[in-house]
Amino acid sequence: MDGNGRWAKKRGLPRTAGHRQGIEALRRTVKSAMAQGVRYVTLFGFSSENWSRPQMEVAFLVSMLRRYLRAEAADLHAQGVRLRIIGERERFPTDIVRLMDGVEAQTAGNDRLHLTLALSYGGRQDIVQSFKQMICLVQRGELKLDDIDTTSFGRFLSTGDLPDPDLIIRTSGEIRVSNFLLWQMAYAEMVFMDVLWPDFGEAELASALTHYSQRDRRFGAVVG
Repeated sequence: MDGNGRWAKKRGLPRTAGHRQGIEALRRTVKSAMAQGVRYVTLFGFSSENWSRPQMEVAFLVSMLRRYLRAEAADLHAQGVRLRIIGERERFPTDIVRLMDGVEAQTAGNDRLHLTLALSYGGRQDIVQSFKQMICLVQRGELKLDDIDTTSFGRFLSTGDLPDPDLIIRTSGEIRVSNFLLWQMAYAEMVFMDVLWPDFGEAELASALTHYSQRDRRFGAVVG
């Protein structure tokens, strides 16, 4: 999700206004995904590198996350959405960590849409923590080196019980992945859109899905 700041700047508004509209885009996307029959959505909301942004902006983003978790938990649960948080949650204030834990527990039994928020997340960090976990198990004799392969490694990632993404959408005209799901995206199709995230909605998601449906996915094989 990219372009909140640029959306606000184009309108002569503070960056915080763009972030507020970004939350509205998040709500629209969740509803649109369910309407389109999508089962899994992972949204990159805050990277591990974003902590280096101006302190006032970071504080606003953290407070907005607090409000979102409080306001949306009951509605997500009622819609059958399972919410998960991946990333370094320990870097957030204690009360927000409790909110994360609470909404995950509240929605754990839902299966209509699996919504994952990547917060203080980095793809490289995800790979490193998976590697460390496996080393510990090998040292304790609970895992054999010969049992380590791409499948077993993937289970130790923060998305270990989720399917790898089929489609990655990047908004705002940027053509890069910015440390997002680096291992998991090995065979994902990618769609780069000029629309800024606060303007993203049902039409843009439908367009991306149409592009995806026209791709010939061979996973390295020769077909035909």
